Amino acid sequence: MMTPEELDGFLAAERTCRVATVSADGAPHLSPLWFAWDGTSLWLYSITRSKRWADLRRDQRVAVVVDGGHAYDELRGVELSGTVEFVGESPRTGEPHPELVAVEKLFAQKNFGLDAMPYDGRHAWIRLTPDTVTSWDFRKLAAL
Repeated sequence: MMTPEELDGFLAAERTCRVATVSADGAPHLSPLWFAWDGTSLWLYSITRSKRWADLRRDQRVAVVVDGGHAYDELRGVELSGTVEFVGESPRTGEPHPELVAVEKLFAQKNFGLDAMPYDGRHAWIRLTPDTVTSWDFRKLAAL
């Protein structure tokens, strides 16, 4: 298990998560996506014409995994689950939205090396403020 500080550091450093949604037929759908973590919520910038987007519009329940490591004793990660919210216009065109100022700066710096968010008219924001967070860090197994 990670401490809160380790969890924040891990989520701040990692770039790609795996998003699990429920398809219309009840089957799971899993897709990779870049994200930003603000210390409370996981922010997903999704293509609005994706299966993931359609799934979440129909059923807002989601599970997201962020993991890292190669060898067994290096594996670590976090699973966050709960119900998502859609924030801002869809697709995002850069209309002023106070709730998105900080997250867009964070996302742009982390993923694009920019100070401002580039808008392509295809993506929009999804926020997951998780109900449950489960973490693991196999690097700590040797200490047990």
